Amino acid sequence: MRFKRWPRPTPFEDTARKRAAYRRKQAREQAALPLFAAAIAERQLHVEEEMVRRTGQWERQQQDGRRRRAEGWRRVRARLFEYPAGSRRAIRALWRICPYPADPSYLGTLLHEIATGRIDPARPPWGGRHTLTPRTTPNPGTFGEAFRQIGQRTVCGGPKTVAADERLFCGNLGSGILFLTSRVRLIEPNESFYTSSNHRLRDSHVGRSGHWVDIGVRGPCSDAELALIQRLAQGEDTRPMVVRRLDAMAGRPDP
Repeated sequence: MRFKRWPRPTPFEDTARKRAAYRRKQAREQAALPLFAAAIAERQLHVEEEMVRRTGQWERQQQDGRRRRAEGWRRVRARLFEYPAGSRRAIRALWRICPYPADPSYLGTLLHEIATGRIDPARPPWGGRHTLTPRTTPNPGTFGEAFRQIGQRTVCGGPKTVAADERLFCGNLGSGILFLTSRVRLIEPNESFYTSSNHRLRDSHVGRSGHWVDIGVRGPCSDAELALIQRLAQGEDTRPMVVRRLDAMAGRPDP
């Protein structure tokens, strides 16, 4: 589903210009009614209190904006899933190539135009019939070219150990989308597992006896593609690599 990413939340910026502008606003309000200037000044917030108020307002505005957008996507996706499976696939393929901005309101407009007969998904006004083709990287030269990181979580850790990062990658070498999970493991399992919280696939040094990188693969992966993943990953790291298939449901190595 094509969509435009919503900007990440940002903290409120308390700047000298905003403070000066607020003081000028206070002065204008008092000058507008000079006989009541003292009473107006008493009801005005101090500049520090005003910055605190704006901080809370800024956070609420960002949260409300993300909530409204999410609700919009849920409503329009519910309308989309009212169509039969075949029509739904055709509409999704049409949405990928249409010139409309990737916002829920425009997807709703597209569904309305299809429902009213103004647009035929098989013959859209902006082009001919569209064939949906997945994005693949059949002959990648590096691991970063074939796979991109899409997630990260903290694993392990305890009273005497420091947690490490488990990273999730995705890519398509030609057979279908693949999900790779990478984790650093100790060669000597009885050692304390210690690593920095921001270790990457090719840095981080843990354990006196050494360590290795365990990469689990989920998805349709041939033996040749498994060997290719092993070669690409090993090309970016000097540590031992083990690349293995995982059971998509249980997350265990395939028998």
